[in-house]
Amino acid sequence: MTAMFDFIPLIIIGAGRSGTNILRDSLCKVDGVVTWNCDEINPLWRHGNINWPNDEIPPERATSAIKEKIRAAFQKIAASQPDTRFVVEKTCANSLRVDYVHEILPEARYIQIVRDGVDVVASASKRWKGELEVEAVPYYLAKLRYTPWQDIPHYAARFLKNRWMMLSGQQDRFEVWGPRYRNMQQDGNLPLTEICAKQWAACVDRSDTAFTTMDESRYLRIYYEQLATSPAAVFRKIFTFLDIPVTDTMMEHIISDVRVFSVGKGHSVLQGADDMIGRHINSALRRHGYTPLQNTGN
Repeated sequence: MTAMFDFIPLIIIGAGRSGTNILRDSLCKVDGVVTWNCDEINPLWRHGNINWPNDEIPPERATSAIKEKIRAAFQKIAASQPDTRFVVEKTCANSLRVDYVHEILPEARYIQIVRDGVDVVASASKRWKGELEVEAVPYYLAKLRYTPWQDIPHYAARFLKNRWMMLSGQQDRFEVWGPRYRNMQQDGNLPLTEICAKQWAACVDRSDTAFTTMDESRYLRIYYEQLATSPAAVFRKIFTFLDIPVTDTMMEHIISDVRVFSVGKGHSVLQGADDMIGRHINSALRRHGYTPLQNTGN
């Protein structure tokens, strides 16, 4: 039987460009809350399933060896600082495989962050093209530290291919960016905004479905727009959920880097693409209280 942790894994679930970074960084300003010193650890989550065709890894693929590897990584991060209460992790691809994560970390708690899919599509399209990107070499070197050594050649080859194709002008976007939904490779010839729409919808739909079967005490759903405009109120809800006492002075420090970024701008950026993307995202938009795109029949 797997030994339980003396800390709590706190998994942030959200599609790419949904505010997962600022949420993690703000949480880690609290004493006893720690994380990895890199953006995401998808290579670790995919260890043992490196050839699985997408990020929707089913829970039955979580072997004992995989569980041991990933749990050891969480334990190591927890041991890096004294009195660790929570280890935060925010790999966006986990939004496609919440059940898999929960199979490995049954004691985990979750914060799902949802952002208007129209804004996400507009922002994600830029990332697919290499815009808004952090400095590549330091970013990937940091991730490399937490990539199982036997998997490094696979990711190095993919990274070099992507960069060469972009730099040589053979393609104007990455072959893959962000969570890989089922059959994503078959959509390679679709317009980029349509791929981004399907990507956001898959992330939200898969995670929503997983949380419907989970004990409500184990997860909390928040919204990017509320986090951006009323951060103190959202973080008070989060800290109540986590049973973390926070003073007003601490709260000022925690929310000091939260800014309002591009709330609602996607509708103007993507004007004219309603028919193309609305059929993929309108159902999830309605479910979460967002305004659906109006020019589709959906």
